[in-house]
Amino acid sequence: MKLAKLVKPYQIAKGRRFRLKDVDPGDTLGLDLDPKTAKELLQAGIERLAELQELLYADNRWSLLVIFQAMDAAGKDSAIKHVMSGVNPQGCRVYSFKAPSEEDLRHDYMWRSVARLPESGYIGIFNRSYYEETLVVRVHREMLDRQHLPESLVGPKIWKQRFEDINAIERFWARNGIITCKFFLHVSKAEQRRRFLKRLEEPDKHWKFSTHDLAERQHWDEYAAAYQEMICATAKPEAPWHVVPADNKWFTRLVVVAAIIDRLEDLGLKYPKPDAAMERQLRAAKRALTRA
Repeated sequence: MKLAKLVKPYQIAKGRRFRLKDVDPGDTLGLDLDPKTAKELLQAGIERLAELQELLYADNRWSLLVIFQAMDAAGKDSAIKHVMSGVNPQGCRVYSFKAPSEEDLRHDYMWRSVARLPESGYIGIFNRSYYEETLVVRVHREMLDRQHLPESLVGPKIWKQRFEDINAIERFWARNGIITCKFFLHVSKAEQRRRFLKRLEEPDKHWKFSTHDLAERQHWDEYAAAYQEMICATAKPEAPWHVVPADNKWFTRLVVVAAIIDRLEDLGLKYPKPDAAMERQLRAAKRALTRA
């Protein structure tokens, strides 16, 4: 089976007609893989991703920003852990964006994200991101009061304006060699409930549970509407969204690794060829080592 086949059904490059209800969180494209086969497929993807990361680093012209957004318990952390397990940590950095600090709030909402963009040759992973400014801040409108914004700028068009600004920024990044790969892990409300209960029933998972998660669950419909509008407005060819069914973690991980591989393979990465001066140095080094 070719992992590439898993990407297209869930890639949204033009979001105007996207409807979240059209994506089944339990979908597996008809695949019914046993755990061993699923693990082997994922491992093959992880190995290919490791090869491409080395190429990305050696090529040193592009960088890749991978963004994960999701409802609570959708599996962002585990997807990052498994999919990126073969990546060289020297060329990859993961950032988990929590509630903004007072220093963050005294800057524009993109400030802390821009400061953590991956440099040439690197992969950067954002576990949540600047998109929270069109999600949690939208659901909890009172959060805008902490952002030191002039009253005249906080009107009914603020979300549309933020979408426009994000699109412009991601387009600017693409024109400067920063490729954005965005994932929304789409979990069902029933599966989220099951995972919350599992956290409560298993002592070694208690640390994962927060009463805040239950409070946010009460806003499920508001978040779903916010996610749909966000994806509709910000899915662009240069920065597509991947709306990935998340009720089956094995399938989620396969789609994620396939999509990252797809983005990297499109870049035409190659190892740099040494110029004449470097070739002379290499020959000299080889002669020196041969005589030693």
